[in-house]
Amino acid sequence: MPPKSDTAVEDLSLNDLQAEADGLRTRINRFRQSLGRFFVQKQEILDLMVVAAVAQEPLLIVGPPGTAKSDIVLKFKDALGLDEGDYFEYMLTRFTEPSEIIGAIDIGELREGRYIRRKAGKLPTAKLVFLDEIFKSNSAILNILLTIINEKKFYQDGVPEPVPLRVLFAATNEIPEQGELAALKDRFVLKVMSRPVQDAFFPELIDAGLRGEAYKGLNQKPWAEGHCSLDDLMKANRYLTYLFARRTADAKGEEVTDRQLFFPDDVFREFQRLVKTLVREDRIFISDRKLVKLYKLLRVRAWLFSGGTVSRDDLRLLAYLGETHQEIEQLREKVPQLLGDV
Repeated sequence: MPPKSDTAVEDLSLNDLQAEADGLRTRINRFRQSLGRFFVQKQEILDLMVVAAVAQEPLLIVGPPGTAKSDIVLKFKDALGLDEGDYFEYMLTRFTEPSEIIGAIDIGELREGRYIRRKAGKLPTAKLVFLDEIFKSNSAILNILLTIINEKKFYQDGVPEPVPLRVLFAATNEIPEQGELAALKDRFVLKVMSRPVQDAFFPELIDAGLRGEAYKGLNQKPWAEGHCSLDDLMKANRYLTYLFARRTADAKGEEVTDRQLFFPDDVFREFQRLVKTLVREDRIFISDRKLVKLYKLLRVRAWLFSGGTVSRDDLRLLAYLGETHQEIEQLREKVPQLLGDV
């Protein structure tokens, strides 16, 4: 079990976190690998979920119904040992009203002339959020979500309030093409397909599915093994954020940045080459904002999987930049080809 601490994560110094860094990596990696045992061919998604959670960047899971999109998030939440008050989930439709997501208007406050929402148990109080069918929401919900994702706040009576949101997962059966959704889609740097597995793993699917039904019927959650907590993910994020901001001096006394320390020149040139190729040849949209966030995700993956320095293998994340089903399938094949893996 992760060690308990009376110190709030936001109060921990770089020295505090450096002392814990190896233990954090070990626990988080054990968490993602152990959770993978309860699914058939979903380790790729779990790995991305963990990378996104440590980076505190939202992740979109795309796929047809019945491919474990919701189940993988629920088990992820259970495995972290989250209290119900720290978790919020909702399936959105075009009829969903803001009150269902951020709370109903408090009638008593309204009588006093204040526009206050009763947010208890809603998205503004949760640390981990799962929004199913996110692109079916209406414009009012989209505007609220953009503010929460971008600025980590929502408005009460015209006054911004911070939200504790740290991890956002969303799912969709389809990725619509409407222009008004472009801003929301761009916030999800990584998008991963959850694919049917019955063709290649028929017996494994039956066996695992039956076990899952039995666990549900017996109200058992064997995947909640206590390997790591949400605090561990938040500590890892804070530790890496310190490293991103740190400026050190090399042997000549010149300032060295995170990129110079952890992104070898040859790998960085390859990163640039891949991005330019995807933008120019494949017309993949990569905004400046997304590019910076992608760097952060690459560093998180490198730290988790190998201890810190970005390698060519970490550049595989570029395969998850697709904005449409077609682009997702296209990049799944193109990026390994560009990296020389096939």
